[in-house]
Amino acid sequence: MKIYVVDDDITVIRVLENIIEDYDLGTVCGYSLNGNDCIAEINTLSPDIVLIDLLMPGKDGVTVVKELKNSNSNALFIMISQVSSKAMIGKAYASGVDFFINKPINVIEVTTVMKSIAEKIHYKKTLENIKKLFSNYDQVTNITEDNHITKIKKIQLILNKLGMSGEKGEKDIIDVCNYLIYNNKNMSDTNIYEVCKALSSNSKNMEQRIRRAISKGLSNIAYLGVEDNMNEIFIMYANSLFNFEEVKAEMDHIRGKGFSNGKVNIKKFIDGLIINTEN
Repeated sequence: MKIYVVDDDITVIRVLENIIEDYDLGTVCGYSLNGNDCIAEINTLSPDIVLIDLLMPGKDGVTVVKELKNSNSNALFIMISQVSSKAMIGKAYASGVDFFINKPINVIEVTTVMKSIAEKIHYKKTLENIKKLFSNYDQVTNITEDNHITKIKKIQLILNKLGMSGEKGEKDIIDVCNYLIYNNKNMSDTNIYEVCKALSSNSKNMEQRIRRAISKGLSNIAYLGVEDNMNEIFIMYANSLFNFEEVKAEMDHIRGKGFSNGKVNIKKFIDGLIINTEN
């Protein structure tokens, strides 16, 4: 995520830069110390998020947000202020502000708000990417919207059963399934590199997150098998989502009988997820 900061206090800018860098919240692509100089640069840099002070000499934050909105900026705006006036805050939201952060800067508040807005951006971009892939969205999909939502919910439930909820690659796996279901395809028709390339500007990182998340699922199901090979989740998914030989290798590794972990097969896992939604 590209982030631009506008504040008349350079100390505040440096604090925000440090938080963004330390907590891996994105990249600060630029900053400005007043509301007069930032508009042209923001329109040029096209950041995903603009962190902007409410009260600044010259042009205040509300005015800047309005002007950027009028210039069709796609950025989301986080207002920073010590102001507690409900009328002033209401005016800020009415101008197009998406979130508010209070001064003095609090690390927890900044990270919470930034992660929330990042998730909003993530899903918005994913939906836009999926729609761009098709010249006629209504014709290429042969499933109803309700049926599609049901399938995604089933996939989320399976990932939860495998202990994969909260893994960084969980959302990426769901995005890939979204793409395949809408396109009426399976992984045998394509490859993970091409799908990630269609959905992300950094396909390599996306594929790595997916592989790590599936490895976590493999490890979890192997532990279930070691404890009880008649476990319902183990029986249901050990062979439908993974190559059983690799599950067994992972189980042997857990028992101390094998030198290497089991290997994941992304194609089999993704196709298995989608097939399981048909049940």
